[in-house]
Amino acid sequence: MQKQEKRHTENGLMIERMIGIHRKILSGCYPNSQQLAYDFEVSVSTISRDIEYMKTRLNAPIEYDAKHRGYYYSTKFDMPTNLVSSEKLIALSYAKVLLSQYDGTPVYDEISDVINFLVDSQGNNTSPLLKRIAVPPRSKIILDERKWNLILYAFSHNCIIEFDYKGRWNSETTHRRVHPYQVLIDDGVCSLFGFSEERNAERLFVISRMENITIRKATFELPENFDFENRCAGGRFGAFFKEGNSEKVKVEFYDDAKEWIKERIWADDQQIEEDEYAVTITFSTKQLDEVLHWVLSQGHNAKPLEPASLVEKWKHHITKMAEHAAE
Repeated sequence: MQKQEKRHTENGLMIERMIGIHRKILSGCYPNSQQLAYDFEVSVSTISRDIEYMKTRLNAPIEYDAKHRGYYYSTKFDMPTNLVSSEKLIALSYAKVLLSQYDGTPVYDEISDVINFLVDSQGNNTSPLLKRIAVPPRSKIILDERKWNLILYAFSHNCIIEFDYKGRWNSETTHRRVHPYQVLIDDGVCSLFGFSEERNAERLFVISRMENITIRKATFELPENFDFENRCAGGRFGAFFKEGNSEKVKVEFYDDAKEWIKERIWADDQQIEEDEYAVTITFSTKQLDEVLHWVLSQGHNAKPLEPASLVEKWKHHITKMAEHAAE
């Protein structure tokens, strides 16, 4: 089984490289083996095997131009129709639909390009089926591609970055020096997760609020356990976390919210109890700020019971809401 999975992975990477090689040759930039090996982070011999496969198995009219020191197509050429099975093409098309909620990010654009190339090159018409699966319209992510490229470069070289930042709860702009760990894409917002030297702690930064990004020559060691998911203590409430120990949350849901709350996994250790009056959910998390928004979203059909800090914040919000309603 492991050998089969390894072979599938290697085949997939080979297809990705051949698609990339095809695009570069098609662009007329005369790529050579050394450049391609550098671009795809493989050996020159691997690129040579890929090109030989394209020439002998895919009948690609690849020729070498000594003057330009690179490859070109001697005649018009499109990738063949048998790289991916029709079933997998349909699955890829479904994936594009599901990923459409991330439209506006460079990640989505790159993935869409690959999917479109594979589907279009094989003449596979999946449009009737695709209409049967849909993602409802959501707010669209707005992301400056220049910022994205700078952060991506910092990732690939483990470079420290500096930038000016105005946070959600800060009225003043501050200068930050950060070790970038991950980009989080959540509910229409792209955030950077990393270590802030000024705070001597891990922080989240909304990328659209980051200005004057500068990449420093100084580098950092990526921690072995850098994954944001590990900071959530089992909670599944998106890009929010709180330093310190996880806390036990207990919330009651009533009426229309009773069935809704049972339809998802909200935390790895969640426990649900039900009676005629309410559904009570208990779980652990470090994401209390988002849990508060989650509870408030259900209006009078939700009531937090634990921890005390969550209950107090909830009471503060509903009191303010009542005051505004009375004005």
